[in-house]
Amino acid sequence: MNETIRTLLAKLGGLPVAVETLSNEADLYAAGLSSFASVQLMLGLEEAFDMEFPDHLLNRKSFASIAAIEATVATIVGDRKVA
Repeated sequence: MNETIRTLLAKLGGLPVAVETLSNEADLYAAGLSSFASVQLMLGLEEAFDMEFPDHLLNRKSFASIAAIEATVATIVGDRKVA
């Protein structure tokens, strides 16, 4: 999952730094992630993981770092498997 997130972040995030230089906990907004790019990233994640972000998880905190994105996606996919 981490590799897919990093690939999508590199492709859609528009970051001025190389994604491979970022730690999982690095602040993506401080690294240059814009609101527009976070929406593009969200759409890419939804397609890659065949899921949809619920409204309550569409916030800055969910996309603050690679680790946060991974935890958010895991929560959604886990909830879907339970349902």
